[in-house]
Amino acid sequence: MPTGRVKWFSLEKGFGFIASDEGEDVYLAAANLPDGVTTVKPGTKLEFGVADGRRGPQALSIRIIDAPPSLAANARTNHDDLAVIVEESIKMLDRVGNGLRQGRYPSDAEAARVAKVLRGIAQQIEG
Repeated sequence: MPTGRVKWFSLEKGFGFIASDEGEDVYLAAANLPDGVTTVKPGTKLEFGVADGRRGPQALSIRIIDAPPSLAANARTNHDDLAVIVEESIKMLDRVGNGLRQGRYPSDAEAARVAKVLRGIAQQIEG
């Protein structure tokens, strides 16, 4: 299987590119990341299959070989600021819960925003 390193990846856009060891750029869709992986950092070494997609070569069956060291612990949000973020998130979840009680699911955009906020809080808490 080919290998390469992540050139860039945008969670917001839902895709990025891998610089393969063979010298070509390979499209990396967020949907093709391994189960439980939501994002990858530039420089992450990957092993992947390649298929011809509408955007050129596309990575499939992705496996992370080596991830760069995490700087998350050094970039953790100040505990007072994180407390405010958690409190605001509780209000957001309360609005979602009230809507659900009235039989309304959140819109796709709102659901994506809630999920993104919760993932971000989880990453900050886990360190």
